[in-house]
Amino acid sequence: MPRPLQVALIGAKFMGRAHSNAWRQAGCFFDLPRPIALHTIAARDAQELEAFAAQWGWPNWTVRWKDIAEDTSIDLVDIGTPNHVHKEQALAMLEAGKHVACEKPLASTLAEARDMKDAAKRAKGKTFVWFNYRRCPAVALAHQLVAEGRLGSIYHVRAHYLQSWGGPKTPLSWRFDKKRAGSGAHGDLNAHIVDMTRFVTGEEITEVHGAVARTFIKERVRPGSTAKRPGKGKSTVDDAVLFLASLTNGATASFEATRLAAGHQNRNSIEINGSKGSLRFDFEDMNVLWFHDETESPRTAGWRRIMCTNVAGQHPYAENWWPDAHVLGYEHGFTNMAADIVRALSRKKPTVALPDFASAYETQRVLEAALISAKERCAIKMREVR
Repeated sequence: MPRPLQVALIGAKFMGRAHSNAWRQAGCFFDLPRPIALHTIAARDAQELEAFAAQWGWPNWTVRWKDIAEDTSIDLVDIGTPNHVHKEQALAMLEAGKHVACEKPLASTLAEARDMKDAAKRAKGKTFVWFNYRRCPAVALAHQLVAEGRLGSIYHVRAHYLQSWGGPKTPLSWRFDKKRAGSGAHGDLNAHIVDMTRFVTGEEITEVHGAVARTFIKERVRPGSTAKRPGKGKSTVDDAVLFLASLTNGATASFEATRLAAGHQNRNSIEINGSKGSLRFDFEDMNVLWFHDETESPRTAGWRRIMCTNVAGQHPYAENWWPDAHVLGYEHGFTNMAADIVRALSRKKPTVALPDFASAYETQRVLEAALISAKERCAIKMREVR
């Protein structure tokens, strides 16, 4: 039997749960070229961490993440921490010769992302970035349909990612601190739909024509505040960012991200229109892809609802899960990606392309161009952003 891939994880909050579950599940549902072994988890709070490790099956835990870099038995390090520490942790692991899987966005600033990309180019280990929505069967199918020419020449892309959790009552956290997050809804949500656009269309963004960034809630209650001892702090990130762009083939694209869209809990959506057809996807109905074939007779043409769960090898990833229409959920995208990472590290082809630090840097360049455009109120060519 091949030697198990020894995995360590940094971070034990929301992403810590999603990633722990993925590494635990991947070997159960996928026929992998080598087994996965959970090795060590690191986080700051010792009391919470010990319980987390026991619950999720991590045999070792530490409050000193550098212990992982120093442990020569660990092969891959998964970084699920706030954006501002990605660079330090990733560079330490790459210098130690380890493979690194990092949460998105790649970093809190473009300069840090560039340093990470350059370090990855020099490193022995491989890099991966958790753009998990690529691993939804419907999104992977959309990518395949475009690559097969089913949409013809791409004309328009419209993408938006709308959430509602960031309202006035949401307390101040690192996600509202520019020094730690880099940006707000922009880096958190636009990062996903920029990557999705690049992935599905196979095109790059060449110019940002205009952008608007707004912070509507400028102060938030600090965690731990009470009625007797209220405390507020400034929110220094955007609540909403919208921008227009062009792609390499001349297509136009629009992007919108906000965490203040009441009634939209996790509406990650994209629509692509081409000369031969169109498709659209909405994560709140994640198992479905809508497809319109413009080459069909007008007598019967219309939007086709595709349930992307066919297990007979017709839909990406579906054969590893449940019978037809026994639908998948949010966590399955992470598990699908964990399986693809193991395949890539075993020189096997992943189901669909895995983003690395170089690819995530290209997405970060687009995010930076949009922020510059919003600040300076002008168009920004991507060749000007390095």
